[in-house]
Amino acid sequence: MTRVITVANQKGGVGKTTSAVNIAAAVALAGYTVLVIDMDPQGNASTALGAIHHEGTPSIYEVLTGDLTIADIVQACPDVPGLWAAPATIDLAGAEIEMVSQVAREYRLSRAVEAYLAGYAVEHGRELDFVFLDCPPSLGLLTLNGLVAAREVLLPIQCEYYALEGLSQLLRTIDMVRVHLNPTLVVGAILLTMYDGRTRLASQVADEVRTHFGEQVLDTVIPRSVRVSEAPSYGQTVVTYDPTSPGALAYREAALQVIAQRTTVSTDLSTDITP
Repeated sequence: MTRVITVANQKGGVGKTTSAVNIAAAVALAGYTVLVIDMDPQGNASTALGAIHHEGTPSIYEVLTGDLTIADIVQACPDVPGLWAAPATIDLAGAEIEMVSQVAREYRLSRAVEAYLAGYAVEHGRELDFVFLDCPPSLGLLTLNGLVAAREVLLPIQCEYYALEGLSQLLRTIDMVRVHLNPTLVVGAILLTMYDGRTRLASQVADEVRTHFGEQVLDTVIPRSVRVSEAPSYGQTVVTYDPTSPGALAYREAALQVIAQRTTVSTDLSTDITP
């Protein structure tokens, strides 16, 4: 069965998009077939994957409005075989307003993904291995569509004090989605990002998260890295831009853990997080 993973965090600047594209690229380099769906109007995931996403490009916006299918908009990543991107354009910024009055607006992406996966299996004689959904830094209708379409959630958490603030709200949202819209949704993995081993705070935040979530937290932490930040400006992920850099190696290790991770994780989304 295809693993559909939403990468979400309503707080910006936690490495959400960076983690989504780099883990997706590393998974593809491990020999799996991967689709990344960019749900953020900023289109940063599209940029990192070398996808064309200027205004007017067929994008996930047209999929959500029902004008196109995902198969109509996917682009192959030029640097990584087996990796595709469904790009986002600035048009997506208006999608939330347009979908408010539509019937079953929370299921627009879910139905599009299901149709694409069914068509992929027929065309290729096998199922697609992974779908990663990169959501915007908010808890709006776009992120809600991402949560309803997914089976797992990957939560990137920045190793800083403010990262824990708002986490309870996100977990409550995930819990509500599971209860009312998507009963199969689980928090599959939590990834600690922007780790600075020189600071005591980073270690304290990491310990707090590991204490609360246990085995759901990936063993690998993603260090702060200039190369990780540079890679998107070249239209690449860091795993292809500088494969031997600490950031690239860390994302490769994290990807292997995501691949190996069992999806039957605990669905206890207790929200007693104390920064």
